[in-house]
Amino acid sequence: MGNIVAIVGRPNVGKSTLFNRLIGERQSIVDDESGVTRDRQYGTSFWNGKNFTVVDTGGFIQNSEDVFDSAIRSQVKIAIEEASVLIFMVDTTTGITDLDEELANILRRSNKEVLLAVNKADNHQRLMDANEFWSLGFEETHFLSSLTGSGTGELLDAVTERIEEEEEIESDVPKFSIVGQPNVGKSSLTNALLGVERNIVTEIAGTTRDSIHTKYTKFGKEFYIIDTAGIRKKSKVHENLEFYSVMRAIRAIEESDVCIIMIDATAGVEAQDLSIFRLAQKRNKGIVILVNKWDLVEKETNTARDFEKEIKERFAPFNDLPIVFISALEKQRIFKAIELALEVYENRTQKIKTARLNELLLESIEKHPPPSYRGKLIKIKYVTQLPTYYPAFAFFCNYPKHVKQDYRNFLENQLRKHFNFTGVPIGIFFRKK
Repeated sequence: MGNIVAIVGRPNVGKSTLFNRLIGERQSIVDDESGVTRDRQYGTSFWNGKNFTVVDTGGFIQNSEDVFDSAIRSQVKIAIEEASVLIFMVDTTTGITDLDEELANILRRSNKEVLLAVNKADNHQRLMDANEFWSLGFEETHFLSSLTGSGTGELLDAVTERIEEEEEIESDVPKFSIVGQPNVGKSSLTNALLGVERNIVTEIAGTTRDSIHTKYTKFGKEFYIIDTAGIRKKSKVHENLEFYSVMRAIRAIEESDVCIIMIDATAGVEAQDLSIFRLAQKRNKGIVILVNKWDLVEKETNTARDFEKEIKERFAPFNDLPIVFISALEKQRIFKAIELALEVYENRTQKIKTARLNELLLESIEKHPPPSYRGKLIKIKYVTQLPTYYPAFAFFCNYPKHVKQDYRNFLENQLRKHFNFTGVPIGIFFRKK
């Protein structure tokens, strides 16, 4: 299912404030620098040793004053289908409204975990008033003040209890997702891949009736393509198309090992492409960038090299990425794309012997030691790969807390120089010897 937690509720009950608390304010600061201002819709959270993605449904509805109830209802239904835990938010100061009751009915009928969060219960009188919300019938009811943050810790504890431990399903068959904005050509690519060898495709229903893992056996290689494009009654989706497609992308990213991110050559890199990329990066997934519709671009004015440069600038600092220019309709270079995805999968699953790591890295570290901290020399004695499902390395040293980000980047570059980690985010940790 992927660990997706969605915050639902009517407008102005404080969903975004809670969202910012759950993902930690850090995210909004980081993304402002890259010029993504609308990216307040989803982010990653880490609590009690578990990682999960949090989605703020409020971020998808512009000018919330004149929102139709029907749009919110359909949004809650989409969230029920896609998320594993739902936080249903209500507001003490307004009491239970008709829409609250209606949403409560929809949520109670779902078989998903629902936590009721009663917001703005920030003084004694309001706490007394908040008791009426027990009548909505959710045994997990939490009282909080998203302004001061009281109550959010307990809420997070309850959320993480309901999330499966991040056990990657150990399978030797790589799982690829094809993600990107609506109309970028995801289904054309899937069909182009399918069309060739339709006879050996075996459909295996994924974790829900909506996510189909299609198994390919080609060129002696095996892989699954995760297709989350469930067939929907169009009426339900059209007013929430953006929300729907983002939920789908998040689900697909969560379920895969390598994300094949498609970008429209005629549109260039857009904010939503960047958001999808950052999420895949934060979830430590392998990444391949496909520039689709390359056949439609005026080659005189735009060269592939210019476009590749633009992509790498926008996606910096992580830009050790494979980039392929394809046309899904013309079936140009689509197998190249799959070959690269398989390579990235290999890069992501490689295990490097400790002796080899130390032999190659300690030399560079001696030549360029970390800057000293308040006159104290920082010494890195030893490095080893951690047993995680993506490449992560522990550097043992005397002052682990005082190694700066620049030096972390230096170490990452050294790792990339000596080993092939193209398309793969790397984790670097400093530990006390």
